[in-house]
Amino acid sequence: MKHRDSLTPPPLQPLLYERLVEDALREDLGRAGDLTTDAVVPEGSRVSATLASRKPGVLAGLDVAIFALRRLDPRAEVSLLKSDGESVAADSGLAELKVDARALLSAERTALNFLGHLSGIATETRRLVDAIHHTRARIVCTRKTTPGLRTLEKYAVRAGGGANHRYGLDDAILIKDNHIALGGTIQTAVDKARSSCGHLVKIEVEVDDLDQLREALALNVEVVLLDNMSLDQLSEAVRLTDGRALLEASGGIDQESAPAIAETGVDLLSVGWLTHSAPALDVGLDLSPL
Repeated sequence: MKHRDSLTPPPLQPLLYERLVEDALREDLGRAGDLTTDAVVPEGSRVSATLASRKPGVLAGLDVAIFALRRLDPRAEVSLLKSDGESVAADSGLAELKVDARALLSAERTALNFLGHLSGIATETRRLVDAIHHTRARIVCTRKTTPGLRTLEKYAVRAGGGANHRYGLDDAILIKDNHIALGGTIQTAVDKARSSCGHLVKIEVEVDDLDQLREALALNVEVVLLDNMSLDQLSEAVRLTDGRALLEASGGIDQESAPAIAETGVDLLSVGWLTHSAPALDVGLDLSPL
């Protein structure tokens, strides 16, 4: 198998992030534009700049950052030195630019916010992926994303070598404990879901114990979410399932606990904090006048 560093995730279509970036620029420029830069920096001046990582990590969102800079200077000359999905060392150059000075300073924070946030997600995802590389399990993210940024955050997980769970409520059925509490039983909920969804929609059921697992398996659901189970319970769940459904473990998974959980034989490790709490990667811009 190729090492993940040798693979580059397919780039996002610009239409998926252009409006997000424009909204962020508009939010920062406010009602009067960049008062500081417009007052201090001569109009028409250009600079040479290097986009760089300050700390080691995995890149995600480089195209998004470049779009922010080019949105204010469409004539910016950009030479990419790295790609999303690559591991980079501290003080690595990521891209070199020749750009309008005012545009660069006005777009800098927006560009770095996106790049640092998404690269932080990719970096933490890679650490988890590496921690379980000796198993067949995969790291997947959840819907615990920043409102409005789900497309980008899930892309960052892929850049780090992880995979995506549902993108939203409309692309799969996940019957959780509250659905069962309001719907009656696991069988009632599954029967209703099966009768209402199309033939291409998979059904996943969340279970808290092995008895519920047996019930879900008897209904031939495609995926079972094993919520906050012990290692012994996870191992027994794998034995009971015997390949009849995908098994997804969730609950408090981090770099320390992930290897033992993956070693039980489950297929997926579901990790919500990757998208809602991963620390940003420290990135910056170094510039000099042309």
